[in-house]
Amino acid sequence: MRRGGVDLHGQLSWSQRVPGPLPPLAMGIQGLSKVIADQAPKAIKEYSIDQLFNRRVAIDASTSIYQFLIAVRSDASGSQLTNAAGETTSHLMGMFYRTIRMIENGIKPLYVFDGKAPGAKARELAKRGEKRTEATTGLEEAKETGAAEDLMKFAKRTVKVTRQHNEDCKKLLQLMGVPWIQAPSEAEAQCAEIVKGGHAYAVGSEDLDTLTFASPVLLRHLTFSEARKMPITEFNLEKVLEGMKLDMAQFIDLCILMGCDYCETIKGIGPKKALDMIREHRSIENIISAVDQEKYKVPTNWEFAEARALFLKPEVIPAQDPELVQRIRWDPVDVEGVVNFMVTSNGF
Repeated sequence: MRRGGVDLHGQLSWSQRVPGPLPPLAMGIQGLSKVIADQAPKAIKEYSIDQLFNRRVAIDASTSIYQFLIAVRSDASGSQLTNAAGETTSHLMGMFYRTIRMIENGIKPLYVFDGKAPGAKARELAKRGEKRTEATTGLEEAKETGAAEDLMKFAKRTVKVTRQHNEDCKKLLQLMGVPWIQAPSEAEAQCAEIVKGGHAYAVGSEDLDTLTFASPVLLRHLTFSEARKMPITEFNLEKVLEGMKLDMAQFIDLCILMGCDYCETIKGIGPKKALDMIREHRSIENIISAVDQEKYKVPTNWEFAEARALFLKPEVIPAQDPELVQRIRWDPVDVEGVVNFMVTSNGF
């Protein structure tokens, strides 16, 4: 079977071409991976996917779906895969094959979906909406000029994960016997809670703010390591704090200074300067009191305390909640259901 010029039978390698988040829209703590590599190299280790055999991993579903919508395309113009009704199916293809690859390697994936975004994230989401609007205009212009490179670039930047995308993937996972959890708010915070509660070994995400939510272990490149010929990178939070000589509260303040999704930063303070200041002054309040505000512009009505509270006490389902525990189970595959959903309903 072919769709959009792509042979879908047995093309697992094609479907694995899923990169990390697109830089213009990437979320997380700015520059944190380099700071950790420089200051706490013992906190990082790399290995192949088979070393995670029999491990449970909590995965940020929304980030994964976003990656699939960007990467799984039917042609050079950037068009996504669709079913006969014209509904997008790129996310289903990505979710289906990626999940299979993890299971083939002995991993037990558990997906967590975003809930309502915290109010503090409204500014960041508004920026993303503006970028999508600009990209939509650029896409229309590229269609008129026929510039293939611009078509793909702007098509990727218009991507947004919708409620329907999430519901489609939940249905597919249910049929595959793979557990999923609906977080009340941030998926990464819920993933971290699941790992802290002992229900999974690590969080699988590309965004390092999972560490800021205090996940003991973070795995990057989990869902595309084989396709990109990249090792999985593991970050150990305890060793991060030890290497940086910070406690958890100071680490959170460092991440806020470096740039998170919930508030602005102090102009002129980069990652290295932020770390030096936290080590010297130990908190953002002390930094504000000590810093030369002519040289370093502190934002007016800076909501760093609200951002800190979101990291320290995010809205999550407690790890030992009976309903949460009940949902974390891997059931037999409904083969007929998967075939009906993927083939009959969605044209695979």
